[in-house]
Order: sequence, then structure tokens, then C-alpha cells
Amino acid sequence: MTEVYDLRSFLDVLEQHGQIVHIRKSVSIIHETANIGATSERTRGPAPFFDKLEGYDEWRLFSSAVANQERVALALGCDGTGVTAAMARALDPQNAIAPVSTDHAAWKRHVTTNPDSIDLTRLPIPKHAVGDGGRFITGGVTVSKNPETGIGNLGYNRMEILGPRTLGMNINQWRDVQRSHAAAEAKGKPLGIAVAIGLDPALSIAAGCKYDGDEMKIAGAIRGRPVEVTRGLTVDVDTIPAHAELVLEGHVLPGVRCAEGPLAEFHGYYGEPWNSPVFEVTAVAYRENPIFQTIVPGWNEHIYIGNVLPREPLLMRFVLHASKNVQAVHIPPYTNGFLVVVQLNKKTNMGEPRNIALGAFTAHPNFRICVVVDADVNIYDPSDLMWALTTRVDWGRDTFTVPGAQGHEMDPANDSKGIGTKIGIDATFDKGRRPYGTRVSYPMVELAKYLAE
Repeated sequence: MTEVYDLRSFLDVLEQHGQIVHIRKSVSIIHETANIGATSERTRGPAPFFDKLEGYDEWRLFSSAVANQERVALALGCDGTGVTAAMARALDPQNAIAPVSTDHAAWKRHVTTNPDSIDLTRLPIPKHAVGDGGRFITGGVTVSKNPETGIGNLGYNRMEILGPRTLGMNINQWRDVQRSHAAAEAKGKPLGIAVAIGLDPALSIAAGCKYDGDEMKIAGAIRGRPVEVTRGLTVDVDTIPAHAELVLEGHVLPGVRCAEGPLAEFHGYYGEPWNSPVFEVTAVAYRENPIFQTIVPGWNEHIYIGNVLPREPLLMRFVLHASKNVQAVHIPPYTNGFLVVVQLNKKTNMGEPRNIALGAFTAHPNFRICVVVDADVNIYDPSDLMWALTTRVDWGRDTFTVPGAQGHEMDPANDSKGIGTKIGIDATFDKGRRPYGTRVSYPMVELAKYLAE
């Protein structure tokens, strides 16, 4: 398989596996690209690559890079069932690989640093959903360095165009970049950062993880080699991915706040507007024939990066503690990170599924529903999961609730502090109530040979 080191090499891999489709018709970045991307994601279709953008002749656009299990596996270099294990290896500090510096960077081909020449509206930054407050960068990875510790950080921050050189930058209180900004702001200083867009998915995945140290090391662990990084042109950041398609450099200004939002959020609703810090751009730099990369907010790829990939290894660790008979876990992206599925090779302990569900709830506050299924259920197939729920669950006996539990504050089913009820569901088959037949199954056949003339 093609060695992946940037977005373009990953696109080659997707082409080889039929996981990309080229949209030749000229399309608008106002809703249309996102509508196409969202449709493809929910129908498990290939990732859309937009060859022509209305009003942006120099640019192409790509979305939905890791929006399904197949593409995630290709990004991680494993098969679909090995994703959780691959992420567990990458997140293990013992496997960390630090980046390596280089003076050569593809994105330094076209550079604008003159403040009068910088105009963010000339970039194909989309307006995604109809209820979004404006045009948002959603697929940009924020590259920063803590001014006190010097430790680097990768992350995601939604950024709305406010003016030709300014972006509203939403910074959650628990993010590492918030601590860096607070440290600089306390001294009345701006925080220099870079926003890297169009990346090797190893970097995109790493940026969605919470990690003690620089997430660059996670990307290195995924690839099994150091990520090439370079120093910024106008900011004191020396770990900017060298093979990015586009880099925006600038400063988060001290003491400045401005309203930004709303934007479609991970829970499937529009997040409220926020009074957020302001990012002032000092450089725009990009590759030859550049590709803008976006994430359709509130849809599958958003959930995979923010909820599924960083949390499945944690979930597996907790449920394995409850039972060594656990085979696999999955956080289906279509449930926005609130539901988890655990596959169990159940022996004779009828209480085992409940213990496993309780273990799952302690793994992360977001997990509100846990479904435990047998090994014959494909946990990556929604129809198989629904089949187990409808044929193997007595809703009066096979469920239990945990009222008053701490969940996520943004979970629409919980109160404003995140307090709500969690529910465990035993969707395993044999509960010792009565004998029954075996599940119907048909062997897979190669349809092409039956369709050929």
C-alpha cells in the first residue's frame, strides 16, 4: 500500500480502495459541499473530492477523510476490526515518536504576510449547515506551544471568519491551548499559533486526542516514524506539519473577545454563540494546486475524531476490567458519542452484561447508553445492532437505569449540568429462559460472476 505522509498520499490510498469520488461539477462552498459530504457519510459512501469550486478557481476541496470505519482503518494502516487496538498502541506513551525538524515545507510555496494583502474570504472556507452563523474552519488543526512549559499541542478549535484578517476562535476551558492562552494573556501577551489544514490523517486523528504531551508523538506512533515539522514564518511555533496544504499563522490576542457562532455541534444540534478570543492572521501560506480540507460539523467525521477514536481504547480498558470475555467495543458515530456497544463472548454468567455496562459508564461521562451483544452481532452494522435489540431484549427484564448520573453538559437529554439517567441494555441471546434455534446465516458470494454475461 502507498506510504502515507500527507493528505495527497492518503488520497492515493483512498483511490486504490474505492473510497473517494470526484465531484466534477462546480459547486458552492455555501452549504452545497457540506450537504454532499453529509449525504455521503450517512449513506456510507466514498469521501467527496470537489474538483471545482464556484468563485475559487485555484482551489479544490476535500471532506469526510475519516468518516467511516473503512477509511479510519486505511488511515491507521489496519483492518476495520483493528481500529481500537491501533489507537490503543498509538496512545501508549511507550510508543511515542517525537517529530523531526526540516527547513523544507511544501506550504511555503505561496506566502502572504503583508497585512493589507491578507483576505480570509479568498479562501474556500465553507458555510456548512443552514443554521451556522457564518463561514467556519472546522478541519484545521491548531498547532501551539505552551509559553511556560514549551510543550507543543495539537487540537481543534472552530474558527469563524470575522474580518479579512480575523477569526473568532472558540476555546473550551479544558483544552491545553486555553491554558497556553491564559498564561500569555495574564502577561498581556498574544499567543502565537498556526492552523494547519489539509493533513496526513494521522495528524488529524492525533489532534482529536487528549494526551499528556505533544500530540505530534501520537501521529508519529501511528506512522511508526517521526512526523516532519518546520518553523513558522511569523510566529514562534516550530512544530508546524511540513506537508500541510495550507497554514494560517497568527496570534490569539490578549484581552479581546468577540461573538462567534452558532455552529452545528457533535451532539447534532446547533451550539450556541460564544464570546470567544480573536485570532489575528499574520501569514497565509499554501502549496501549489492547494486542497482545502474540511470536516462536516455535527456529522460522522466530527464524531469519529472527537469521540470515537480517542475513547474506544479507554472504553475497552474499562470493560475488560469487568470481564475478560469482551471481544470488541465500538462507539457508533451515528449516536454522537453517547451510545457504546460491547461485543461479548458470554459464557454462563448471566449477570456479566450488566457488570460490563457499569464498567462502560465509568470509562467516560459521555457514555449514556451501553448495549452488550453477543459475538455473532456485527457491532459496526446498525441493522445488525437493531436486530439484536428487537429480538434479544425483554425491555422489562434486560435493562437497568442509573438515574442522577454525571454526563456531558451538552448532551440534550441531560440537564444543564450534565446530570441524567444512564441505561444499560443486555442484548445477548441466551439468558437461560427457553431453548431456541440458531441464527439464520448465508455465505457471502461474489455477485460479479453471476452478473457477467
